[in-house]
Amino acid sequence: MFNTTRTPGDNCAKRLADCEYRPVSKTMIYNISMSSPPRIPWAQMRKQYFSSGVNKRSLDTIERAAFFVTLDDEEQGMRGDDPEGNLDNYAKSLLHGKCYDRWFDKSFSVVIYKNGKSGLNAEHSWADAPTVAHLWEYTLATDAFQLGYTEDGHCKGDVEPSLPQPQRLAWNIPAEVQAQVSSSLAVAQALADDVDCHVFPFREFGKGRIKKCRISPDAFIQISLQLAYYRDRGGFCLTYEASMTRLFREGRTETVRSCSNDSCAFIKALESGETEEECRRLFELASERHQNLYRMAMTGAGIDRHLFCLYVVSKYLGVESPFLKEVLSEPWRLSTSQTPVQQMNLFDLKNHPDFISLGGGFGPVADDGYGVSYIIVGEDMVNFHVSSKHSCSQTDSHRFGVQISKAMQDIMALLSADPKTSSSSKGTDHPQSKKLQ
Repeated sequence: MFNTTRTPGDNCAKRLADCEYRPVSKTMIYNISMSSPPRIPWAQMRKQYFSSGVNKRSLDTIERAAFFVTLDDEEQGMRGDDPEGNLDNYAKSLLHGKCYDRWFDKSFSVVIYKNGKSGLNAEHSWADAPTVAHLWEYTLATDAFQLGYTEDGHCKGDVEPSLPQPQRLAWNIPAEVQAQVSSSLAVAQALADDVDCHVFPFREFGKGRIKKCRISPDAFIQISLQLAYYRDRGGFCLTYEASMTRLFREGRTETVRSCSNDSCAFIKALESGETEEECRRLFELASERHQNLYRMAMTGAGIDRHLFCLYVVSKYLGVESPFLKEVLSEPWRLSTSQTPVQQMNLFDLKNHPDFISLGGGFGPVADDGYGVSYIIVGEDMVNFHVSSKHSCSQTDSHRFGVQISKAMQDIMALLSADPKTSSSSKGTDHPQSKKLQ
């Protein structure tokens, strides 16, 4: 987590080994653009121009630092006339910033804004979201409830004069490197400008009401996402949900393929106007199926990491596999992940509702798809992060956010309806149930 950096190679990326502690150095040079895509030019420039002399010393200082800090000159957060609407800009800024003021290769970067708001940008290869979330939850809770601030906004406590002073890092940047920096920055900014981020809190209900229906909150949300996607795009797609495999030593994730035959059957029945009783029956089957898929993924019985292992072995042996080539090239047009709140004892949501976490998010995996991250906060709220690309005319993050909210409410209305309403309508001239719109 600390003192580590992803380093580029011509065909792979490596991680700089952990080392002794060094104080954080803060830099705002355009050379940071090299840590954004494309990767091969950065590897080449690094080998040729940053492997000796003053450039190597300055680069080592950054890469061996505990973490990276950006002092952003913008103001972000829930502010102004549209506080919730400003969350979109907040999320987009934390995701990529200006593309030259984040060191994307660092294990994580702390971003401090002009108005005191803060956030985290984490590189993904070393850990998954729960690890980063655990760190950030503890940091925020300690800062707010234990350390605290004075009435005029200063940190409580005495200044520690023995801390080392910041030092400006020196660089020798020849014209060839400057040209590559400009080229990499242009690529990164084009990618960043294409990202459409939408963050919104869903306040109609939360896991408390879902659990009263005897349904897994995660299954409820995942099936809602399937319904939202069906309404948004008119069909189904390969769906990725991250499941933790921390039951195993050094376990990371496995894929839950949330779009199942059972979830498709429920959604088709709901959208075609089947009876509420039949829709509820199919929903229960879909929910049970999802929970079983999740359990299988958690216990090592998933399929995607095994497929990846076969792919690695095939590359090692030089064997071409048409099956692996096809199955691993299929696009994940709906990529999803839940960020769990792990340390609820640190936060008193009833007495301090302003300290509710918005969770975190990520960009879309497919050019024509959506990335959806969600965090279940307390009993009565779910926060969603939706991402897509402006360049795709078929996707729209705000539109999909509306579909998610409506799907959640429609399914809850179905589950909350009195079952006698459906059965009593049989044998009449009226439709047995209404199609939920």
